[in-house]
Amino acid sequence: MPDILVSEAITGAALDALGREFDVAFEPDLWQNVDTLTSRIAQVRGVIVRNQTPLCAAVLSAAPRLQIIARAGVGLDNIDVDFATAAGIVIAWTPTQHSITVAELTLGMMLDLSRNIASADRDTKAGGWRRHHFTGVELSGKTVGIVGLGRIGVLVAKRAKAFGMELIAHDPPLDAQSPAVQETGALLCDLDTLMARADYICLHLPANDQTRGIIDRALLAKCKPSAMLINLARGEVIDEPALIEALAQGRLRGAALDVRAVEPPARDALCDMDNVILTPHIGAFTREAQTRVVQSVCDDVTAVLRGGEAECFVNFSTPRRSPP
Repeated sequence: MPDILVSEAITGAALDALGREFDVAFEPDLWQNVDTLTSRIAQVRGVIVRNQTPLCAAVLSAAPRLQIIARAGVGLDNIDVDFATAAGIVIAWTPTQHSITVAELTLGMMLDLSRNIASADRDTKAGGWRRHHFTGVELSGKTVGIVGLGRIGVLVAKRAKAFGMELIAHDPPLDAQSPAVQETGALLCDLDTLMARADYICLHLPANDQTRGIIDRALLAKCKPSAMLINLARGEVIDEPALIEALAQGRLRGAALDVRAVEPPARDALCDMDNVILTPHIGAFTREAQTRVVQSVCDDVTAVLRGGEAECFVNFSTPRRSPP
């Protein structure tokens, strides 16, 4: 009977070490079959997931021995947090371990959209040499609008400032005296104003009842035709048909999406647009970030299953249930 279930493609030295102390079942494709997942999770004390394993109430209710859910990442939309908390299950996560990596990719997306790097590469490899066709724009002097001035948003702001960009931000809980605002010097504004003023709109907000579909047709209509939208947060915050429409009609210059409303997505019009960059949710995927993430979740699983406390937890540090 395994102690720990790993239901997605999570690997690394820390997981190997975990396997030397506990019986670890590594089933990287398990997330795709809820029935099998429900059966497998019934006997384990710990489960390690990314963002694809649906740990809903029905699945969790079938796991009476479960002590800890370890999320290798930051988003919790695939976990029924309320149910797990009521059941006394620790939820561990990695809220800071990948922040730099995501911030760096955000700037990479901005540079690619601005200088047509990927498009020029494809054209040149195909035999072209159309220098004037790929004339771009500078980041310096442009305005970046950051929607969500949390850990990642602050890191993006600092890096954008180094490029000589003007910073505006929208984050309702913050005010002018908030540390994130003081640290970055960003000007807070409402979302309508941000969408209208920004040359680059960077999304760094969670998906919840208040944010799903928040970037809709009405907001996209406020953007400059030269504006570019970058999303490394959650795909659900964008109304994708509205985005496709805005891009097709020339009401946005471009977009870069690392996340989609449904992952993996079906092929759609975005795939055929030269002014759109699509990547497969790689925001947190650098060697350094993944080493930190996997080490953190393995450390917390080890601590809890030994009878100790998790360090990076969402609800509480020790289980509040007694396994049968």
